Amino acid sequence: MPFLDKIKSNYIPKRLAVKLNAKGEQFVVKDHPWVFSNSIVKINDDAKTGDLAIIFSKNKNKVVGLGLYDANSPIRIKIVHNAETKIEINPVFFHHKIEIAFEKRFDLLNTNTNSYRLLFGENDGFPGLIADVYDSVLVVKLYSEIWLPYLESILESLQKISNAETVVMRLSRNLQNSNNHALKDGDIVFGDLKNEVVQFVEHGVNFSANVIKGHKTGYFLDHRANRKRVGELSKDKSVLDVFSYAGGFSVHALANGATEVTSLDISKQALDIARENGKLNEYSGMHKTISGDAFKEMRILIEKGKTFDVVVIDPPSFAKQQSEIELAKKKYAQLAELGEKLTAKNGLLVLASCSSRVLAQSFFDLNVQALNSRSRLYETILKTKHDSDHPISFPEGAYLKCGYYRFLE
Repeated sequence: MPFLDKIKSNYIPKRLAVKLNAKGEQFVVKDHPWVFSNSIVKINDDAKTGDLAIIFSKNKNKVVGLGLYDANSPIRIKIVHNAETKIEINPVFFHHKIEIAFEKRFDLLNTNTNSYRLLFGENDGFPGLIADVYDSVLVVKLYSEIWLPYLESILESLQKISNAETVVMRLSRNLQNSNNHALKDGDIVFGDLKNEVVQFVEHGVNFSANVIKGHKTGYFLDHRANRKRVGELSKDKSVLDVFSYAGGFSVHALANGATEVTSLDISKQALDIARENGKLNEYSGMHKTISGDAFKEMRILIEKGKTFDVVVIDPPSFAKQQSEIELAKKKYAQLAELGEKLTAKNGLLVLASCSSRVLAQSFFDLNVQALNSRSRLYETILKTKHDSDHPISFPEGAYLKCGYYRFLE
């Protein structure tokens, strides 16, 4: 079964000789995957996106790293190999890297789970490229044109190693607007897709993802372990799932015997998906939904005197750029305070952040300050990060953090 011809690239990448300033070189030597444009001291004049950048040390003239050149990004070179060992960047090289990534997911795939992130961008040596598997469907999302000359062999390796029956291409907004390729967002480049909504299993709980129109690749897999844990802590409990999206926490809670679950999200479409995901499982509790702005709706619930045994607050990123960090911190503090008011006596409050620019320690400190400003006694019972299929290889890759706070009164 051949891949679509449109993934083939006519561009043959050149080899670029690159030298960096001292700071840039240290980043590469210390296995950081990004080289910014202002770190480059010397490079070929005709460098084009997708060219192979061979980075030489400033003094000793030995190779310290290999990367792909990106003319359209301030991160001008994305590193694919940090080492002095000689290696050829070819289909065999990428195939081996995908095999290594797959091996890291073995433990997860030995659970009752058939959805996982096979490639986590920079953290697996594929900057600007994500690959998620939902049952037999592989969804590859491209964020950078650097991969276009290499895409055909990488997709073939991903398909073989994951044993996927179908491969779907998703494109970032920048790539959707690019004229440098023939791909469209949602293209099925291998196999057939009978339904754009694909069902999959997460620790024994059934879900679905729209792999053509859904956010990112169709679902958010990074919170899997937290969803499982919240589910296990929700038996015979009432649960509020704020920023619920497709109902990840809600559905795990229902499937694990929660008596009542309320999913709150601004998107009515997301809440429809949450309800449908719930129905894929057997449950006896009540599933309610609230559509509206989370901050406003939480205040309305507080005014009504409503509380829940378990409150989960998992907002989207509040700091997508540096200038938004301080406002993001204020929002996280507000959510912690609102969450405390909605958490019942001896209840559990779960606070999460996916803002990479708000570091984990800063986020946990914000939560503690907000909760300490209240009169209730509590204990921090757990701090978590990404699930095992989201390995972290550099500081900026660690975006997800989650704190569990148990009230003692």
